[in-house]
Amino acid sequence: MTAWKEIDQHVKVWMNYARKLILAQIKTDVQVSTKSGPNDLVTNVDKEIEEYYVKQIKLFFPNSLILGEEGHKDSGMLKHQGYFWVIDPIDGTMNFVKEQENFASMIAIYYNGKPLLGYIYDVMKDKLFWGGPACQAVYCNNEKLNSPANLSLKDGLFGASCPMVLRNYRGINEVISKSSGARIVGSAGIEFINVMSGKLCAYLSFLRPWDYLPGKILAETLGLIVKTIDGEPVNVLSSTDVLVATDNAQSEIFKIINNY
Repeated sequence: MTAWKEIDQHVKVWMNYARKLILAQIKTDVQVSTKSGPNDLVTNVDKEIEEYYVKQIKLFFPNSLILGEEGHKDSGMLKHQGYFWVIDPIDGTMNFVKEQENFASMIAIYYNGKPLLGYIYDVMKDKLFWGGPACQAVYCNNEKLNSPANLSLKDGLFGASCPMVLRNYRGINEVISKSSGARIVGSAGIEFINVMSGKLCAYLSFLRPWDYLPGKILAETLGLIVKTIDGEPVNVLSSTDVLVATDNAQSEIFKIINNY
């Protein structure tokens, strides 16, 4: 196993270069296409960043397996002994296209099936949240983060998925009514950052592995709870409802949902 500091050094160089690529192209004619529907966007920049990450991983860690949002999916990941990388080149592509802010580039690293390091880069704010079990801490750039206050639902803002709110999925509107209010950002990575920073007491959305694994590694390192909406552990390769929350908020949210 390579020392985690060497891995970290490589990843930070890659993500810094990816940020430069994004900033160089964000003001140009970004090529946009759709995937599963009109609101599920992908751009040439997403694809270029993922290809860059994959190339670097294969160069420096050739025996790795990789799961990427934009198409790179190695087989045998569940049983792999070694490095397993999960990549979301641009999380919040709609925001990238429409707002040109509130999006992130994200990487999660597992070794022998166990979480090692997570990275969420708020590109426009130039804030890299990183850390995990390897270093037993989470940092924003070079500043070590403290665990956020254990807010109750009534004392915190609730990060919500827009489709869930519109459908009142599993009684989510009741959860919101018990909170200080709802916030919808449109990027799982940014929402995870907001929970880790204490700006939100919880965030709930239907997410795919590349959406939540980097944040899951970081949030759990800070003592936050990351589970399914039913309180079950989140399978590493599953696409499911994911709740990240303080311990107090999680308990209250589960009670509301179970009584709905």
